[in-house]
Amino acid sequence: MRHKPTHHKHDHSSAAGESRAGFVRVRGAREHNLKNVDVDIPRGSLVVFTGVSGSGKSSLAFGTLYAEAQRRYLESVSPYARRLFHQMPVPEVDEIDGLPPAVALQQQRGSPTARSSVGSVSTLSNSLRMLYSRAGDYPPGQELLYAESFSPNTPEGACPQCSGLGRVYEVTEQSLVPDDSLTIRERAVAAWPPAWHGQNLRDILVTMGYDVDTPWRELPKKDRDWILFTDETPTVPVYAGLTPKETKAALRRKDTPSYQGTFTGARRYVLQTFANTESASMKKRVARYMVSTECPLCRGKRLRQEALSVSFAGIDIMELSRMPLARLAELLKPYAAGEAARDRTRAKEHPEQLIVTQRIAQDLCARLRVLLDLGLGYLALERSTPTLSPGELQRLRLATQVRSNLFGVVYVLDEPSAGLHPADTEALLDALAQLKAAGNSLFVVEHALDVIRQADWIVDVGPQAGEKGGQVLYSGVPGGLKDVKASQTRRYLFNEAPLPGRAPRAPAGWLRLEGVRRNNLDGISAEFPLGVLSAVTGVSGSGKSSLVSQVLVELAGRALGQAAPDAEAPETDEPGLEQEAALPLEGRIVAGMDQVKRMVRVDQKPIGRTPRSNLATYTGLFDQVRKLFAATPDARKRRYDAGRFSFNVAKGRCEHCAGEGFVMVELLFLPSVYAPCPTCEGARYNAKTLEVRYRGKNIAEVLGMTVGEAIAFFEGETLVERSLEVLREVGLDYLRLGQPATELSGGEAQRIKLASELQRAGRGNTLYVLDEPTTGLHPVDADRLVAQLNRLVDSGNTVIVVEHTMRVVAGCDWVIDVGPGAGDEGGRLVCAGPPEEVARCKASRTAPYLAAQLGLSAAST
Repeated sequence: MRHKPTHHKHDHSSAAGESRAGFVRVRGAREHNLKNVDVDIPRGSLVVFTGVSGSGKSSLAFGTLYAEAQRRYLESVSPYARRLFHQMPVPEVDEIDGLPPAVALQQQRGSPTARSSVGSVSTLSNSLRMLYSRAGDYPPGQELLYAESFSPNTPEGACPQCSGLGRVYEVTEQSLVPDDSLTIRERAVAAWPPAWHGQNLRDILVTMGYDVDTPWRELPKKDRDWILFTDETPTVPVYAGLTPKETKAALRRKDTPSYQGTFTGARRYVLQTFANTESASMKKRVARYMVSTECPLCRGKRLRQEALSVSFAGIDIMELSRMPLARLAELLKPYAAGEAARDRTRAKEHPEQLIVTQRIAQDLCARLRVLLDLGLGYLALERSTPTLSPGELQRLRLATQVRSNLFGVVYVLDEPSAGLHPADTEALLDALAQLKAAGNSLFVVEHALDVIRQADWIVDVGPQAGEKGGQVLYSGVPGGLKDVKASQTRRYLFNEAPLPGRAPRAPAGWLRLEGVRRNNLDGISAEFPLGVLSAVTGVSGSGKSSLVSQVLVELAGRALGQAAPDAEAPETDEPGLEQEAALPLEGRIVAGMDQVKRMVRVDQKPIGRTPRSNLATYTGLFDQVRKLFAATPDARKRRYDAGRFSFNVAKGRCEHCAGEGFVMVELLFLPSVYAPCPTCEGARYNAKTLEVRYRGKNIAEVLGMTVGEAIAFFEGETLVERSLEVLREVGLDYLRLGQPATELSGGEAQRIKLASELQRAGRGNTLYVLDEPTTGLHPVDADRLVAQLNRLVDSGNTVIVVEHTMRVVAGCDWVIDVGPGAGDEGGRLVCAGPPEEVARCKASRTAPYLAAQLGLSAAST
């Protein structure tokens, strides 16, 4: 067994000399940046993995322990079943002993379809359908319906007119021809495909004698209707490039045409493309020409009439599914207790139905209780998963596991407190305690000090990020971490890192909003101070994000004439259709916009959806690096310009993999795998491009450097150094310059956007809006981030953050608390003022936690 000087092993088992039964034993873990780690971790405990962002915590918890548990499970199933799974990577580790089966609850977006909902993820909808099927009130003479008849996702349940979507999609003359002053030649029929295919359709109309040079609105209605709505597909000779007059003559002479063209009406083209195309961008393009309206048959309720005619507690199943879970639990309580008036009158006639009602209602109430305890009572069963935050989705999965009665399993959780107010974190800890009490082990990657303090055992990884991390600094009971000087976590856990004291800045003006309505905000007014750093706080679901990330951003964007940033609408598998309908914007800005020249929203959306987008390309750093390569004597002699050093340009990239760096290998009877390109070995460039060196390194080697390594390498190159310094300042020095966008977490993407902004932050009068910027950040990295936000404010800008981390809130100039509760119990402005003032507000659920952070006595709250 290897022992390394960097690994302080603290043995706190009852008899230190015994063989470590009840422990998971890891030897020689080398996944990602782990440096040959040996560590023993107790089972049946709450084990928290801590360390700065990028230190290697997730590589140990997910990349090693969970990946190995998953691999062993797959090896135990039949080869036939195994090939249905994607290739499981084998973690880089010598041995792992004592590892039970594992369940991972990772931070990820839900299935990207609006048909996946809170009800389907939690499986509560299944029980509700059973309740309506077996215990609902049916109209006289209607026969019993099976449970699947109450689901809009089954043929038995879906409304026949809208196929269970709740909306019908049609095309109109106005949607297909947005500008009727144009002629057909000027592309009046905007819905037709661009480029050659569209030209072909216009040429066919010329052959058929239609007028393509008169404005659309002046054409006869009969012609307009046929061109747009016909289902006929005539094939005619086409004379490309000839005028209508010349075409007519050619037809008379029976000249040989350029080709035979087949006509497709605009409606037919749009609907067929939407239904059949594999391309998401094509689907998105044609969806723009479709108009969506509420389905007239089911009135948006998505079900057949037979199912909607069955009621329970006087309402149909869709109305029940739209209620907040807290209200649903209240409604079901009397049925679970057998005390509902309806059931008392029925008891004599249908005793068996009473038993069924009571049993299903009891099960539903017990499962709803866990969701309410986790602070999710404001969600409705019908809410689609793409509209949930990653934290909400993870708690939803956690609640499902608490009720699953599994035993002897390791749950591996990725920052379960993300997006949680401290009041909700207490409920989360209760749920984790229930899983542990049921005989399971909990391995949790976490930054929140409230969660770390509840750990039975801490594994602290570090000391820094990337190459400077990857060592286990400590593994043992929490108290022992106090003596580990190299640990960054220690300082925060034992209150050895006090907040820097400073007087709050005075506002330079106010941005005032009135009449704001969105989700649970009902006609409220709010004012945001300008020229300072403000935090908007409140429990999860109180309305903070609706107020700031939605309404404020949309209103300010409209006032500035900026295109509204993309709504939080997810990337769906059916772009343009299965998205939530756009919400009407209600509210107005009544003062303060004269002091705002520009707005920047720094959110956690990916910086790109393909591996071609990366850290260097997004920040603009890569342009400077390519110029440096193009300026080398060797490149000038070869006449290579900066474009030669881009992996997106044919002349410089490897032809075999088209600059991707890897190729897909099709395996017979097995899933395809990605392998490094055999020609460039993953370098992305062709051999000639790689011969050019700058300071001894080729372009691929530079992209392989971390930000920290690149700072030393590019010393003296001011423009490149500036970009790299800013990335280091927001805590990203461990990322590689060429790290694909697809490998970045939401928090990393957000900090890259912030770094890009910091490079051009000199202009002032900009409004920056950030939603939970410290998600996924260790307290030491959160401190660095706040320092950067303060820099933006010092340059004459306004910064507003939606935030749960009390250490960050305490360091702001102004705090606006929304609530007091979630959903119906929230949506109001509870109090606003400097942090010390809000900490004393009796009505605020944030106040006690803020007071504790500021060291104020809780008695005053």
